[in-house]
Amino acid sequence: MYNSVRTFSFLFGYLPMAAVNLKKFQAQKEILSKQEYDALIHTEPQKWAKGILKRTKSRIETSGLENLPEGPALLVANHEGNFDIPVLLSEIPKPFGFISKKEVKKFPVIPVYMEDMNCVFLDRTDRRSAYKSITDTAQKLKDGHSILIFPEGTRSKGEGISDFKTGFVRIAKDAGVPIVPIAIHGTSDIMEKNNNKIRPGHVTIRVLEPVLAETVEKTEAKQLIELVRKTVETEVQSMAQEKADLK
Repeated sequence: MYNSVRTFSFLFGYLPMAAVNLKKFQAQKEILSKQEYDALIHTEPQKWAKGILKRTKSRIETSGLENLPEGPALLVANHEGNFDIPVLLSEIPKPFGFISKKEVKKFPVIPVYMEDMNCVFLDRTDRRSAYKSITDTAQKLKDGHSILIFPEGTRSKGEGISDFKTGFVRIAKDAGVPIVPIAIHGTSDIMEKNNNKIRPGHVTIRVLEPVLAETVEKTEAKQLIELVRKTVETEVQSMAQEKADLK
């Protein structure tokens, strides 16, 4: 219970400081390039995410950062738990936005940051919104920003990887960018497996070899979905086995 109180207190207690810093950042927007501004905006969510994870007392191991390409890329990860986003924000140095439920807009400060991070908001109850989120995400990538997507759509809570929905392939093909598979294991141990109470977890992240834009363009959608999903699933299974062997 103590970890839960510490974590959620920091999550919302940090917002006033974040609001002040956002105004400072936005004042520099006109004099910075897109890449410079993305990097600047990324610093605040990264500090926020690191602060949250510090309070969960979790251990994070990350490898494969050398696989992150220059320029815009579509980051494609499995979705294990609510802590996937904080973990990736804290560990991935490449600035990125992501697709989020529109309900997040009800929070103070957070959605304003997300807009400047180039996040895309999705109304899951509206099919037109789902289609628009695909076109909006592709446009963000064309404009030079990287985006993270969870093609499973919902959290697995550590119960294996579900089918990948087709939208991420349409986005990558339309934008003409590489796909970077990312395997995550252990985030559900922080919250989902504890009746939503916060406990320390051992999280492993592996950034895998990208599927180059040229390969994305020439590969049939079904093959590409299976390639990316299998790549992520194999790595997640490998990480799970490695942790089991340590026990």
